[in-house]
Order: sequence, then structure tokens, then C-alpha cells
Amino acid sequence: MILNYTDVDIYQGEHLVLRQVNFCVEEGEMVYLTGPVGSGKSSLLKSIYGEVSIGGGSAEVLGFDMVHLKTKHQPALRKQMGIVFQDFQLLPDRTVHLNLDFVLRSTGWKKQSEREKRIVEVLEMVKLEDKKDKFIFELSGGEQQRICIARAILNNPKVILADEPTGNLDAENGELILALLDEIRRQNNTSVILSTHNMQWPEFFPGTIYRCEDAKLVKEYS
Repeated sequence: MILNYTDVDIYQGEHLVLRQVNFCVEEGEMVYLTGPVGSGKSSLLKSIYGEVSIGGGSAEVLGFDMVHLKTKHQPALRKQMGIVFQDFQLLPDRTVHLNLDFVLRSTGWKKQSEREKRIVEVLEMVKLEDKKDKFIFELSGGEQQRICIARAILNNPKVILADEPTGNLDAENGELILALLDEIRRQNNTSVILSTHNMQWPEFFPGTIYRCEDAKLVKEYS
């Protein structure tokens, strides 16, 4: 099990967003978080990488005690994760190659030859090896999201967290993104936890479904 929450409360600042959360994720599992806007999906994802506070109960993620997680331990936790943001958060003034190289250098890859090899590998996985020297603004929305996934898998994460990864994309590109995440999950036994409003995705790419509503997290289907 890569994540296990038992009776925890999740806060944004002083505001209680979700109460008495029970949530577990197995290695290689696909998990969907659904629910209305503002119901706590993003807060739940942020709690997994230590961006928002957890109180009460017990919470373990990849062997880290999240209730008592110290700031100095966050980099070691996050290095085992890939995070895909809805708004991409790519560096627009740099090429695809430099965006990916920046992450590798920031996470301790010192040898340029090893960084270059890994960049080629992840770009091949997302089928964008021919875009390596393009600037971010030269890419379509779907291509930018695929670069976000390439960035997320650079360090061979044990879990990918994706916040509305298809929210800004049309149906065709959205399906490509979900297919790519599912393929990575199956090939590498990587857990994927994603928030979505699109209930077609679990039909195409089956997984466990949780719903956030009325400050609670309810397991709907597995």
C-alpha cells in the first residue's frame, strides 16, 4: 500500500475542508476523485504531497508520517511523486528540453549525459521526441499536457497525482492523456490518483472512484 489515511481531517489554513477521511491506495492502482468544484478534491491531492495540513487520525504516504511531516522531509517525499497540474506550470521562456533538464538538475541528476538520456526516454514515452527544442508557447494544449506528464515521470515516481489533467482539453486530447497515464500505470506499476469531472474516464480506464461532497470522502466504486 502506498497511501493509507485513517480518520484524518484536511485543512486549508484554518478551514476544515474534509473530515474523518479514510482513503487507501494500492501500488499500481488507478484512483479517481470526483465531486463538485470546491468540494476538496485539490486539497486532498495537496495533502498527499504535504502542501496542506492534516490533523487527527493517522496518515502515511510512501512510508512518511504525513500528520507529523517536517518541511525538511518534503523533498524526499516529493521526489517519489509525479505531479500533473491543470494549468501545466511549465516555464514558457524555455524549450521543452530546458524545462525537463531544470527538473532533473533540481532533483540531483549531476551528469549531463544521464540527464540527456532520460529526457529522450520520457519524450519518447509521451510521443513528443520531435518537440524537444520547441518553446512551450509553440505547443498545443494537448502537447503541453503531455510534456507535463513527461516531467512528472522523470524520476520514475511511485505515484502520479493529476489535478483535472483533462480539464482544459478537448475530448480527443483528454482521452489521449488518460490513455497515456493508464499506460504508464500498467507498464511501471505506478499508482495514479486523479481528480476529474468527466465520468466517462472510469468507463474507458477502470479504477476506484471516490467522491468528495459535504466535507466528506466517500468510496463509490472499486
